[in-house]
Amino acid sequence: MSVYSIKDLEHLSGIKAHTIRIWEQRYDLFSPQRTATNIRYYNSDDLKLILNIAMLKNHGYKISKIVAMPYDILREEVKTIGLENQTYEDLITGLTVSMIDLDENGFSIILDQCIELLGFEEAMMKVVYPFMKKIGILWMTNSINPAQEHFISHLVRQKLIAATDKIEINTDGLLYLLFLPEGELHELGLLFANFLLRSRGNRTIFFGQTVPLNALEEVYHKLNPDYILTALTTAPESSEVQKYVNSLGKKFKDCSILITGSKVIGQDIEIPQNGQILNQFEDLVSHTEISILKA
Repeated sequence: MSVYSIKDLEHLSGIKAHTIRIWEQRYDLFSPQRTATNIRYYNSDDLKLILNIAMLKNHGYKISKIVAMPYDILREEVKTIGLENQTYEDLITGLTVSMIDLDENGFSIILDQCIELLGFEEAMMKVVYPFMKKIGILWMTNSINPAQEHFISHLVRQKLIAATDKIEINTDGLLYLLFLPEGELHELGLLFANFLLRSRGNRTIFFGQTVPLNALEEVYHKLNPDYILTALTTAPESSEVQKYVNSLGKKFKDCSILITGSKVIGQDIEIPQNGQILNQFEDLVSHTEISILKA
């Protein structure tokens, strides 16, 4: 069973840990277990409850009214809100609850609602990736089971591939090579970047996970791409990132290199003259608009 700290509950619900503690005492909301060192921890039912409370509060319900509801009534209220007035946060909450329960059908229904309501690109930008970012933090701190993270990644990956396959390839567009370094397996961001580029009339070749630089270099000389895009999230090792970035600049000096990922964003990494850091997906969108004007 997954366990969560009070900071995890705060992170996912948006309700301050101090407030959660007050509600615990005043309304007897939870009965958290304690570690051998007397630190509170919570289970999946506790997390679902605080997520439901957060949604109702965000829609004007008073906490005193919420805690007086039987749980089945509380869930019905949440469902009604979800059907009538969905905000980004409501949708993210729904995805989170589906993840906790490993509810593939529920997750798919909410994801399809997001796409129908917002369009594919905005659904990914405003709901799915903020959700994945929250879940990624929990995964890195071992607060969720890796199976839950893989479950979600698989479903989102399917949607990204299906949406990209529907786009007609523009054979006259600028050419981008997309790849991940050796040892890097987190490809959802790169898959979405592939969608964004193709949807704006660019050509892309998607190499995906764990690509050796010597193999990429061979393809590079054969295809002469306009851009190379990569993401450094868990690889290479932090001590090797600057060396790796320098290698990209030297090996692929005749094209522009776009780099993203937590290993470079906000870090003291020197970027080669032909390189650029993308801090968020909106930066890639802006880049493509500028590139099209220059072409």
